[in-house]
Amino acid sequence: MWLLILQVVLFGVSLAMDAFAVSITDGMCYNNMNKGKAITIPLTFGIFQAVMPLCGYFLMSIFAEKIDAFDHYIAFFLLLIIGGKMVLDGIKELRATEGEVKVKKFFYPEVLLQGVATSIDALAVGVTMGAMSGVNKTNIFGFVAIIGIITFIISVIGVIVGVKIGKLFKNKTSIAEIIGGIVLVAIGIKILVEGIIG
Repeated sequence: MWLLILQVVLFGVSLAMDAFAVSITDGMCYNNMNKGKAITIPLTFGIFQAVMPLCGYFLMSIFAEKIDAFDHYIAFFLLLIIGGKMVLDGIKELRATEGEVKVKKFFYPEVLLQGVATSIDALAVGVTMGAMSGVNKTNIFGFVAIIGIITFIISVIGVIVGVKIGKLFKNKTSIAEIIGGIVLVAIGIKILVEGIIG
């Protein structure tokens, strides 16, 4: 049983890495961040990272192969759209005069999309867990809770790191936004390549 829990913890840490990188980006770029908004980001990521493997586990017998065939494309396009928009907005801000610069504000629908994009690969983990001996309909809820909590904790650290990095840029939010956008696109490419190769 302890070996199974260790495997789930490792799943959780592995799945949380993309959420960690995106949390840093959000902490860096959102200028109107407060404690409530800061906690919303890791909470959203944690919930999605718990729900997605649960869905994968219960849907594995029906959709396992179909999900695995296109999940990486969805994640890639979502992150490409969000990251690409951030890069374009950052470039516009660099070219704008001081009076025209818009501050990037916390926008929950964007965080929600990030949560979906960074957790789609967790569907495949849920499918994998369904094939593991020792995982059943009773303990799966505890296992996905472990994954969600790990993601939450790692994402909290990411937001804190991102806010500190963002402060280094001070008024250069456009540069932070461009870097953040590039990071999101890079994560999307990583997920796409892993999905195609794997």
